[in-house]
Amino acid sequence: MCQRERDLIATVARAVVSVMLFAPALVWAASEGGHEGGGLISLDKSLIVQGINFVILLFILQRLLYRPFLAKMAERTQAIQKSLDEAQAARAQATRQQEENEARLRTAHAEAAAIRAQALKEAAEEQRRLVEAARAESQRLVESAKAQMDADVRRAREELRREVADIATAVAEKLVRRSLRDEDHRRIVAEAISKVGN
Repeated sequence: MCQRERDLIATVARAVVSVMLFAPALVWAASEGGHEGGGLISLDKSLIVQGINFVILLFILQRLLYRPFLAKMAERTQAIQKSLDEAQAARAQATRQQEENEARLRTAHAEAAAIRAQALKEAAEEQRRLVEAARAESQRLVESAKAQMDADVRRAREELRREVADIATAVAEKLVRRSLRDEDHRRIVAEAISKVGN
């Protein structure tokens, strides 16, 4: 509370106290108006004593009531101001805390997005690696099967050649036994071998 407000309150308080104290005296003086002169207020000893009593009472009231009242009002004003300052500080702290929480939330969202992107990238890389491994395995199996088939074909041809040679030999023996001419015998063996070679 500023000094101007205190002075205004003091002036109003003095005026109220003055009216309250002088009003009964004025009424009493008016009712006693028949004594010595018949004026509205007669200046006798009792009025002077009442005036002195009023000044003493005003001084006592100011010392005992008004100053403690002003001190209490100042103390209350300070307490209210302190509460307002604390509330403002708490509001500022809450705002800072909210901003920090929002920043943490944004950071967490960014980290989650980065982790998700990294996980998707790793999953795509793993999928690509698995597909390549499956292709390589399938290529290896195809090549292995092809090699096995080629080996089987070679074995079958060799076996076929042996069988044909055995058959040709058997035929040749039979022909020789029938006493074929040597030329006929060679021609038949050559034909059998040429058929086996193809």
